[in-house]
Formats: sequence, C-alpha cells, structure tokens
Amino acid sequence: MDATTLWLIVGVILLLVVGLVGFVALGRRRALRTGEPPPSVERAPRGWEKPAEDSGDGPSATQVDVRATPPDVALPEVELVPEAPELERPEAPESRLMRLRRRLAGSNSALSRGLLLLISRDRIDEDTWEEFEATLITSDLGVAPTTELVESLRNKLRVEGISEPGQAKAILRAELIKLVDPTMDRSLNADRAEQPAVVMVVGVNGTGKTTTVGKLARVFVAEDKDVLLGAADTFRAAAADQLETWGSRVGVPTVRGAEGADPASVAFEAVRAGIEQEVDVVLIDTAGRLHTKVGLMDELGKVKRVIERQAPVGEVLLVLDATTGQNGLTQARIFAEVVDVTGIVLTKLDGSAKGGIVVQVQRELGVPVKLVGLGEGADDLAPFDAEVFVDALLEQAA
Repeated sequence: MDATTLWLIVGVILLLVVGLVGFVALGRRRALRTGEPPPSVERAPRGWEKPAEDSGDGPSATQVDVRATPPDVALPEVELVPEAPELERPEAPESRLMRLRRRLAGSNSALSRGLLLLISRDRIDEDTWEEFEATLITSDLGVAPTTELVESLRNKLRVEGISEPGQAKAILRAELIKLVDPTMDRSLNADRAEQPAVVMVVGVNGTGKTTTVGKLARVFVAEDKDVLLGAADTFRAAAADQLETWGSRVGVPTVRGAEGADPASVAFEAVRAGIEQEVDVVLIDTAGRLHTKVGLMDELGKVKRVIERQAPVGEVLLVLDATTGQNGLTQARIFAEVVDVTGIVLTKLDGSAKGGIVVQVQRELGVPVKLVGLGEGADDLAPFDAEVFVDALLEQAA
C-alpha cells in the first residue's frame, strides 16, 4: 500500500468520526427544544425525579409527585378519628330534692288521701277516726305505726281542744315527721379513705336494680367523685351492657366478665381495679335473686366476703319496689340477714306507691330509706328527706 492510499483511508475514518459526533450533538439539541429524550437516554418512570442534592437545610430525599404516583405505590391512609361524645353533667342533689317534693305532691297515694280525710272535716268524730285508721293501714303504713299515730293525734287534739283544720294539720305534720324518724343517718358511706369506698347494690328481680346503680353513679359524679362500676350480674346477658351504657354517659368505666362468670370474681376484679386506679367509689351491681332461693342468697354473701378480702364494704343498699307493699318487707328481712343491709332504695315511690312503706320498712329493718326513685329519667333518683316527704304528702292533702 502506497502513502496516497493510506492517507485516503485515514481521511475517511476522520469523516465518519466527525459525522457521528455531530449526529449525537444534534440529538441532544433536539431534546432540549422538544422535551424528547436523547436517543441514548433511558426514560425514567413518570412522576419520579432523581434524589435532590443535600442543600444543608435537611436530609435529602426522593421527591414524589403525588398527582402522578405510579399505580404500584400505595399512599399512606389517613384515619379519621371520631370526636369523643360529650359527657352528660348529672343534676345536683339539691335540685333533685325540689323535684322529689313536686313528684310526691302530685301523686295520689292512699296515705295522702287518709290525711286529706282527717284535715278536711269540720268535725272529727269517732267515725272519722275509724275511717282514718283504716285508710292508713291500707297505705302500707302497718298496724303498729298506724295505731301509734292515731292515738297520739287523738290525745293531742282532745287535750289541746283543737278543732281548726290549720292547727290540726300542724300537729299532724309534727307527728308524721316523728314517725318517719328524721334522726336516722341517711348519708351514704361513699367517702374514700385509704382505699375506695365500696357500695354493693342488691335486690330481687324486677326492682330496677341495674338502672338504680347507673343512676347512683350519676349522683356520685355530680358530687365530683371518681367512680368505677363492677358488673357482677353475670346471669342476665344484657345487664353488663346496660350498666356499661349508663357509665359511658358520664365517663365512668365498667369492669365486666364473661357471661355466666363467677359474680364474686368479677366483684373482686372491680375492687382491685378501683384500688389500682385510686378511684373514690366502686359500685357493685349484683344479680337479682328471689329471696326464697337459698343457694342464690348464699352466693350473695360470698360476693360480699370476697370483696372484703381487699376492702371493706361500706354500704349495702337494698333496692325495693315501693309498690310491692308487704311482700317487699319479706324480701327486705331475708336480704338483711344475708348481707347486713345498711340502707334502702325505694323505686317507683311516685305514682301508684302507697307511701306508708317508708315507715314500715324502716321499722322492720332498723335501717333508713336513703334514696328514692321518682320516675324513668336519668336523674330521677334523689336522697330521701323526712320533712320533704311529709310536706309533699300534706301538700297533696291540702
């Protein structure tokens, strides 16, 4: 090969190299003008950019365009937390007492009708006294209290020579208050000492016991006490749910067990939780039971004994239906023998209740009526007051 041929070959190679470089440069300029990628660049997935360089203001990170996120990339879900329901504020005990008087005054009980019979007569003769005595006995006042009241009234009216209805009413008021006994301590032993105060609520089926526990929790919350509920009624499927619903309305927690669990174990756990959480009051709801069922009554005694391994039971409240009359007294006596009842809660005292049960149950058990149920409302549970009770009856009789 001569020198001329060699230089010709070198020239051709140079021309090819220059042409290739020009082609690549042209492609890059076209990409800058049109946005198309150059021929030798693989296109990145849409919506992603390369990691940003660290500017010193914060950690570098891969930037994601959410509007163009690849289908295989899941965005974090945002959980919407519902607002907590607003807690109810229970009615104060003072206004409950006022409502107690209005409710009782609006009832048409046998006791108030008997009082009306006496003070509305222009002349009180022997027939009036006999009729008055019979009406009081039918009001569930009982034979002994009725005889005591009638004899005291007859002596005072005769000795003092009173025949004017207004004066007779004043004497009648004083004698009735004495009969109801305002000296009884009707306060609830629900003040925390070193441990929470424990209150057991007992009663037969159908007296409104679980509802009473829920309403009693509201009474304590109105007094700014921290309360915990124990659902030891494990036989009735809906009892724990019902109690939990009452508590949730005022921010009170409920300790519950499985359906059919040992009631004593649930009560034990409730008291233990109350001690750990340093609450003021632990309220224990127990299963309703017939007073004639010896096994169930013995179980009730067991619940109380198990609780007292951790803390004393300061109150045992017996819930009685005020409309049951003499049958309620039989129930009360047997419950008192088993669990040492410290107070009575009379439900349904308004309406069809005869009223005299208040005096008789206190006489029979030697324990006071501490609370009375006035109706179906959430705050229709009021502390019992002897003077308010008597004044309401006399208002009805006026």
